[in-house]
Amino acid sequence: MKKDKTEIIQNMLSANEFNIIAGPCTIESRDSLDEIAAALHTMGINILRGGIYKMRTSPHTFRGLGDIALSYLKEIGEKYGMVTVSECIETDKIEIMSEYVDVLLVGTRSMHNYPMLERLGRIKNPIILKRGMSATYKEWQLAAEYIVESGNSNVILCERGIRTFETHTRNTLDMASIPAIKEITKFPIYIDPSHSTGKRDYIKPMTWAAVAAGANGVMIETNVCPDKSLCDAEQSITLDELKSIIEPINEIRRLLYS
Repeated sequence: MKKDKTEIIQNMLSANEFNIIAGPCTIESRDSLDEIAAALHTMGINILRGGIYKMRTSPHTFRGLGDIALSYLKEIGEKYGMVTVSECIETDKIEIMSEYVDVLLVGTRSMHNYPMLERLGRIKNPIILKRGMSATYKEWQLAAEYIVESGNSNVILCERGIRTFETHTRNTLDMASIPAIKEITKFPIYIDPSHSTGKRDYIKPMTWAAVAAGANGVMIETNVCPDKSLCDAEQSITLDELKSIIEPINEIRRLLYS
């Protein structure tokens, strides 16, 4: 059954709810996105992420389908009544993306792009602000306040791991950011166990740890055939793996917070 998008967004912005954002790192085709969204909808997941434009370290890797994927994400989101999420990497794309995508994401490399943050403050769409890979909590908080001061208070913070001396994982997932952000700000905080660890086998324990620590949501890269993904295959999980991750979440929250 489709949920009202306004209700889903209100839950995303709530400090008392827990939300699952799932979908492919990058949209590869309309049909593949439809297949993933249909499965997520069956699981009761109401928030679909999918990269339209991707900022990649290497110029030789897949960087998304571009503008055509805007219509794919909008169409599929409306088909299943799902709130859509996608990263904005160019300031000049903000207004057009705001017409097609429900929630705009600011990636780690753009956290310090203050002109972009100010412009995001002039739209009504909720904004997910990922932590810069070397940012302190205070710098992260102030980046969020750029958006708020420009008129948009609908901000969600997302911990995606920071750069440290450790090389075994893609980044170092800072779980202490959850209670810290809840102490020093009023923003909901989500965890990205996919980008932070870079290893699909770590996504389950890190998601459950985030739930236990009091996070308000997680954002997980999911695909039908992760090993064939054109982007971040090693950190993407199957739909069955996602199902096994989310099944005990309500029970964990009940045991710890009821």
